[in-house]
Amino acid sequence: MQVSVEATGGLERRMTVNVDEERIASAVDDRLKNMTHTVKLKGFRKGKVPFKVVKQHYGKQVRDEVVGEVVQSTFYEAVSQEKLQPAGNPNFDDLKNEPGQGLAYTATFEIYPEFELAPMAEQTVEKPVTEIGEADIDKMIETIRKQNVSWQSVEREAKEGDRVTLDFKGMVDGEAFEGGSGEGMQVELGSGRMIPGFEDGLMGAKAGEDRTLNVTFPDNYHVETLAGKPAVFETHINSVEEAVLPEVDAEFAKQLGVESGDLTEMRNEVRANMQRELDERLRAKLKEAVIETLLAANSIDVPKSLVENEERTLLQQMLQNLASQGMQQQDLSGLNPEMFKEQAEKRVTLGLIMSEIVKANDLKVEPEQVKARIREIAAPYEQPEEVVKWYQSDRQRLSEIESLVFEDQVVDWVVDQAKVVEKPVSFDEIMTSENAK
Repeated sequence: MQVSVEATGGLERRMTVNVDEERIASAVDDRLKNMTHTVKLKGFRKGKVPFKVVKQHYGKQVRDEVVGEVVQSTFYEAVSQEKLQPAGNPNFDDLKNEPGQGLAYTATFEIYPEFELAPMAEQTVEKPVTEIGEADIDKMIETIRKQNVSWQSVEREAKEGDRVTLDFKGMVDGEAFEGGSGEGMQVELGSGRMIPGFEDGLMGAKAGEDRTLNVTFPDNYHVETLAGKPAVFETHINSVEEAVLPEVDAEFAKQLGVESGDLTEMRNEVRANMQRELDERLRAKLKEAVIETLLAANSIDVPKSLVENEERTLLQQMLQNLASQGMQQQDLSGLNPEMFKEQAEKRVTLGLIMSEIVKANDLKVEPEQVKARIREIAAPYEQPEEVVKWYQSDRQRLSEIESLVFEDQVVDWVVDQAKVVEKPVSFDEIMTSENAK
């Protein structure tokens, strides 16, 4: 086998491979000889067809099969011989396959880039740090109270924070429209869940009252035929209710799972849950900072084929998410994978950098590390043991956890190598930051 490689620009390589006829002919003859024992041809008994006759009938077909297999096998032999690492699938062309003249073809493909990692000792990583204070616990308990609110009917006028139950009928251009009427709808005033002006129009209403609301649908309203249109809603107020928050007492503590009803124990339990979520957010923010540092410090020419594959993967994930929300496939047919180009390039680049760190430092994932990570993920659930079983029952799910552990190891390695600067932040800031996960 003769191999020559040409660099055609960037990471692309064009490799020409020539295979001796002997290798092709030998493989073809061996396969044809095996066929003589099983082939059936008119005028001959099974297993008694002469080799020459079998070759006459099946020689071309078998040669084509052998050539296809040899192209695949010699490609990988050739890249191994030339110490190349193909990225993505090759394109084969210029195939020459004449009996007696051997086999020749060219393969065009990209290779993985060779690069040296930037010294991490010269890089700086910001690490967010915070502590949970008593005021943070008070605020969390107040949030839990609001999540467990009950409603009590009142005779007074409705105000912000009240819940109004009403019947309604909407009209646009004097005509009723689909979805514009209903009975017993509950609206929490001040929640901002209705179109602009609807909740404001119910302020001051009392049970038994009829009200006419004049509103305008937003220009970006999801129903195109209603977008930007003025509308009139005739409403009848069935009831007005005010929110009643539960008292922070022994009964409240028991509802949160503290069987003793002790409020100090309840606060400790709330703190422990907050700390667990805070640790996850801090770890996610640190990982985010490490990723940005790695990308900024390492400029890499990435294979286009890998980026294109990642674009398609990201598009497919988005399509699945939208489909799960009821979007029809025909509504999504015009989407172009290139809309994810920047994100795909970033993910491919990061993957190459992390792989190099793993290889250079011989990082390994131990089974116990995977189990520990699964236990962390399962801890917040009511039946964590079921979550653990769910992960352990599927190889793909376990692989995803192994990838997370590898990422954690890379983050730990970078933090150990780089200059780490602690950045104090508030509990609220870290928990409500846009990119917190």
